[in-house]
Amino acid sequence: MNKKEVLEIKRRFKKEDATFTRLCGCYVDCNRNKVCTWGGKFLNLEDEEFYKYLEIANKALSGTLGNNLLELHFPTEEEAVGGRQQILMALRDTKLEDETLLDRYYDLVIDTYDHAGNYLILLFHDVYDVMTRTKDNDNLDESEEAYEYLICAICPVDLSKPGLGYREDEKRIGSRIRDWVVGAPDTAFLFPAFNDRSTDIHSTLFYTKNTKEPHSEFMANGLGCGIERTATEQKMAFHSIVRNVLGAEDEDTEDILLDIQQSLSDMVEEYTETHDEDADPFLLDKDTVAKALVDSNIPEDKVSRIEKSMDEAFGDKLPEVEHVIDSKALVANEIRAEKMALEEQVGDLTVQLSAKDEELKERTTQLIEKQEVIDNYIAETKTYDVVLRVKPEKASQITSQIINGEKCLVIPMAENEHATINGVNTTV
Repeated sequence: MNKKEVLEIKRRFKKEDATFTRLCGCYVDCNRNKVCTWGGKFLNLEDEEFYKYLEIANKALSGTLGNNLLELHFPTEEEAVGGRQQILMALRDTKLEDETLLDRYYDLVIDTYDHAGNYLILLFHDVYDVMTRTKDNDNLDESEEAYEYLICAICPVDLSKPGLGYREDEKRIGSRIRDWVVGAPDTAFLFPAFNDRSTDIHSTLFYTKNTKEPHSEFMANGLGCGIERTATEQKMAFHSIVRNVLGAEDEDTEDILLDIQQSLSDMVEEYTETHDEDADPFLLDKDTVAKALVDSNIPEDKVSRIEKSMDEAFGDKLPEVEHVIDSKALVANEIRAEKMALEEQVGDLTVQLSAKDEELKERTTQLIEKQEVIDNYIAETKTYDVVLRVKPEKASQITSQIINGEKCLVIPMAENEHATINGVNTTV
């Protein structure tokens, strides 16, 4: 069944559209005892019960195809007299009105459904007049066929949570009386399947609330079908195989697994772009696995080990590539890529800053050397009592003479020449 076909059935589960003819149930305790059974016309239910049971029917066909909803196929022997498909056919044909047959089926569920607590088995019967549709999906005013089907929902029944409440008989607040409450379906199925908008008695649509640990024992023993893995189970199995081969303790394993996820995601995107919606699903075959592993630079010997483990785990039931891709892993890989890009940018900036730093060091060294020259000059000038600074042409005119018994420096001065002594202008 595809998504449109599931929605077509679910649209009927509304107050104004519901046509369930009969509802039957069996309440089972934790010791696998049938506490009570009942049955009656669905449309005779009180409003509050009517809506609650409709909600359960809706939940029985909810979730994602391939994960919460799995199409199971009956082997030939189950369609023979005494087979489990034959029991479902009889329940449908008797419109849930055969008490002996119902009791027999409740026993089958109790014997094959593994649950530690109390639970409720519910069976819905309905007939849907399938209208002929045009290519534009418009309904014509004529019935194509009558699709008669059952919905079986197995719901856990748990004690309500303890708490305080108003005790009207005692007119006080006290501990609330705990009672047994029916929860949403844990496991359910639609029989027969509604494939190509038509009855398919060879298949059933199985529902599981818990995609990590579905009731596989009920698939095999309660329905007589082969066990199908949910998308979550397929993903967990694939990731476990890769981790075991690469080394779960190796710190690089998770990064490699992220690379594989990204490679598979890119292949799915390419496949989607080159194929239409009605194309066969993109399966995780050996070629696809090998390409993803090689693209992630995994050594050849480990590629062979992963391929061998995949063959042992999945056999002929190859998972769809989309089922083994973890959306959270893709987000993590995107963050990792951004982080690596930032680290590369930081590295480039560090190199640039390092080059700038070397240039700054060289410039500083030059300034220090110049300062040393200046300091040395100042130190040297401080050792002289007289320091003269004259124009070059004036230097040749300076002479020394003994005047009044003392040695003197004589500098000839023209009338238009001036002198500065210790920064003070003076005339001679």
